[in-house]
Amino acid sequence: MKRKGNPGPARIMKKNNQASPKSDSAGQWTDIAQTHEIKPGTGQQKGKGKGASKEKTKEKVSDKRLSTSSIASKPTKLNSLLRSSDYSPYMQAGQPMEWRSSIHRYISLYNQSETEQHAGILTDYVADQDHCERLRCRLERLRERDLLRGALPAGSETKAELIRVNESNNEMSVLVRLHIKRRMEQKGSYYIEERAELERIWLSSSGGHWEVLRVEPIISERRPRYGGMNEGILTVDTDTALKTPAFPSVPYINYEVMQSFRQSRAGVPYRRDLAAAYADRWWNEGNPAYELFEVNCTHYVSQCIFAGNAPMDYTGKRENGWWYKGRNSGREWWSYSWAVSHALNSFLSSAKRTGLRAELVDSADKLQLGDVITYDWNGEGRFQHSTIVTAFDALGMPLVNANTVASRHRYWDYKDSYAWTDRTKYRFFHISDYL
Repeated sequence: MKRKGNPGPARIMKKNNQASPKSDSAGQWTDIAQTHEIKPGTGQQKGKGKGASKEKTKEKVSDKRLSTSSIASKPTKLNSLLRSSDYSPYMQAGQPMEWRSSIHRYISLYNQSETEQHAGILTDYVADQDHCERLRCRLERLRERDLLRGALPAGSETKAELIRVNESNNEMSVLVRLHIKRRMEQKGSYYIEERAELERIWLSSSGGHWEVLRVEPIISERRPRYGGMNEGILTVDTDTALKTPAFPSVPYINYEVMQSFRQSRAGVPYRRDLAAAYADRWWNEGNPAYELFEVNCTHYVSQCIFAGNAPMDYTGKRENGWWYKGRNSGREWWSYSWAVSHALNSFLSSAKRTGLRAELVDSADKLQLGDVITYDWNGEGRFQHSTIVTAFDALGMPLVNANTVASRHRYWDYKDSYAWTDRTKYRFFHISDYL
């Protein structure tokens, strides 16, 4: 029997109330242009904007001029926001094409591939055959899954933030953060899903024309077993550019568990609505009350559960309990179960009479708001990723939020991720209503 919990905020946007979606989430992703839209029932694509010949490149670039020497001497962060609508094939007419134009073009084609769920238009542009095959497999999985669940993409919008540029002679690499926003139609209703991914793009110049030679997605959901490369895909372990300065954190204590981090009374209700609201508020940025971890997915899920009134189980030992104390004497104090997916999986699986408890259920449709899913990408019994349920689609299936690879209202099975394999296993945890 399906559990009938609170459907949660933004469960479904009804068709007759949804004209053109605006930015509906907090954070830096605001001014987004819709570039490819599919008319329901027609399969026809139309472009938004004032027309290719009149489009104007819009980008914010720091006042410092970029040069080979300045880029090589120290890391350069560009305050550049490139949107998939910004590219026009005519904007460089009569002039040598600069590398930014090639990045614009890549973003536009990436967005069109997401909308059409076919890789051909982008793989014809990218010379990297390994990545083309990765992309083709991912979009085929996505297309098949959405067809089976009766969901169709009604539009897609993509923009990219340039994080770092490295240049030497006629070659360069660009680290970009892609923000993908898909509008999905299912049974006459709409919902919006979002994710933010990192890719490193290598370009080469010949005669003033920049060609995309190689693309490597940086997959933070999947940690390598022994460090280094994992199946040819970069991870945060190997990309020093992603070393993010930590926020100065302070102890962030739930009022219900102020005394020694333990609950003050039995039977504290788990506020699923608060857990989901917190997840939507902080899905694409770190709450400064906490340390921001390099791999932040389980740390983020624990924060969400905690915001729903779940009491900490403070033991003072990292291998026991479920707790976060904050920074003290230059050290960050937290249990493994708070921040490591496999440890959280073990903690939720263990039998307890009080405190944070969960029931292991056998299918995703038995989950409610604020429940947790953990992911074992290789099917080897080692769980590497955690998400929290924040909404549901028209069929009542969970949509989840995650961090590190920031995701909001993403379909729970993650088949749209490069981390997914055909060996992937899931665990579905229904958090107890009273803790």
